[in-house]
Amino acid sequence: QVHLVESGGGLVQAGDSLRLACSVSGRTVSSSATGWFRQAPGKEREFVAATSMSGDKTYYAPSVKGRFTLSRDGAKNMVYLQMNDLKSEDTAMYYCAFGISAGSKADYWGQGTQVTVSS
Repeated sequence: QVHLVESGGGLVQAGDSLRLACSVSGRTVSSSATGWFRQAPGKEREFVAATSMSGDKTYYAPSVKGRFTLSRDGAKNMVYLQMNDLKSEDTAMYYCAFGISAGSKADYWGQGTQVTVSS
């Protein structure tokens, strides 16, 4: 069983930065593809970023590419999402995911952390 706990969300202004963190327990972060999804009110959950199991490839949604950076720390078993130049359209609940596969599916999900960007 894998347990994911997100932190780092909050209320910020447009142009600010935030770093989300995801603590992973039960499996190592290097044992599967991990990443982040988000869901805004009234919208479906969407892919944000993910890294391959080996960590040699990282993928981003076009809407966040160049502004967000995903990283992971094997020693701490953590996954991070550095978000810069935040926009109001980034407002959403952000979910950490483990065991990501095609079709925005994942074996395990965290409970989410809220990010609200005021313009």
